[in-house]
Amino acid sequence: MEYLNAADVLPKELLKELSVYASGQLLYVPSAECKKPWGSKSGSKQYYEQRNSMIIDLYLKGMGIDELCECFHLSYDTIRKIIKR
Repeated sequence: MEYLNAADVLPKELLKELSVYASGQLLYVPSAECKKPWGSKSGSKQYYEQRNSMIIDLYLKGMGIDELCECFHLSYDTIRKIIKR
């Protein structure tokens, strides 16, 4: 992403209108493309969903929270949050 001078890109009428609201300010104009949900591009969302399902299954089968902490290298509170969902 690069900075562009608005005077070089925008029509004069729009530039004049923008200057009423944000004269001398830096503005960010988000892309018109649809944003993908978090983790969908890298696959991390799917990874965490599978991991959390596995934690819940093991807990329901009788594995204790302390054992789950050791198995998944997560804190006690994190395991509790996953189980409560």
